[in-house]
Amino acid sequence: MPQSRRSQISLADTPYYHCVSRCVRQCYLCGVDQHSGKSFEHRRGWVERRLLELASVYSIDICAYAVMSNHVHVVLHVDKQSANSWSLEKVLTQWHRIHKGTLLTQRYLKGERLSDAEIKAVADTAEVYRRRLYDISWFMRNLNEFIARAANTEDECTGRFWEGRFKSQALLNESALLSCMAYVDLNPVRANIATTPENSRYTSIYARLQAVKSKLKTSALLPFSREHRQPDRKEIPIKLSDYLELVDTTGRIIRDDKPGYIHSNYAPILSRLGISQVHWQSLTTRFEKLFSYAAGCETTMRGFKQNTNRQRARGIKNAKLLSITC
Repeated sequence: MPQSRRSQISLADTPYYHCVSRCVRQCYLCGVDQHSGKSFEHRRGWVERRLLELASVYSIDICAYAVMSNHVHVVLHVDKQSANSWSLEKVLTQWHRIHKGTLLTQRYLKGERLSDAEIKAVADTAEVYRRRLYDISWFMRNLNEFIARAANTEDECTGRFWEGRFKSQALLNESALLSCMAYVDLNPVRANIATTPENSRYTSIYARLQAVKSKLKTSALLPFSREHRQPDRKEIPIKLSDYLELVDTTGRIIRDDKPGYIHSNYAPILSRLGISQVHWQSLTTRFEKLFSYAAGCETTMRGFKQNTNRQRARGIKNAKLLSITC
């Protein structure tokens, strides 16, 4: 039975979530339609540009993403604290970048004179917008509706383009976050679309590698940790160089079909994450199957179950077997 979105999102437990949207159309999201021979590869660019645009609007950061032929993966970081610190003007400005807002909010931003009652109405509306600007459901809605409308226009048809709901997984600790990011970034390699991460177009790792080559910043993506971590800085808890090496080595293992083996050079990284070497490949190749609504160690998964009022949390057994520790 489908779970309500409220029972899948608990910011008290974690700000990190893995979301997947799948296409139901016969010609899929991208690729070549086998019936007509028409290519829809350009739609990958649609999704990537829309994702990065939304990240600049919402108080939600992108950790990883992969645009596949019939589905999209994205790992998100929800920054509720930042959204709550935004001024009224900032909230309205951000919201108006993708929505019209109301007549009153439009007049307020233009600097028109408003009565006290109208100003209060604007403030109340802004609080609604503020909550939406760190809401994953609204983020995914703005992504999926935009792509569905564009695809329907191009296909000259109407009807459903995506499955009714996107799938959401809470990533409850560092191990779950990094293994899920590797799982997402290596999707094209596992699907034989690309041979290496640097050839995996329309993925976050490709964007990061291009930025490294050109010595530019990937401002739309959540940055990795520096040598000296700063408590007040939003960042992924691992150095970029370590993550790139980790993904590259894991990708070679998958491509060469070497189950249960990870190069000894990466043992310190895996030890730091609390994951045994022999189980890392299982995490990065079967992440969606091993965990349902949340992924983490046994303690964090039980806490998530309690905070979301669930009777059980599927995947606790796998957390034990895969030695995911807090």
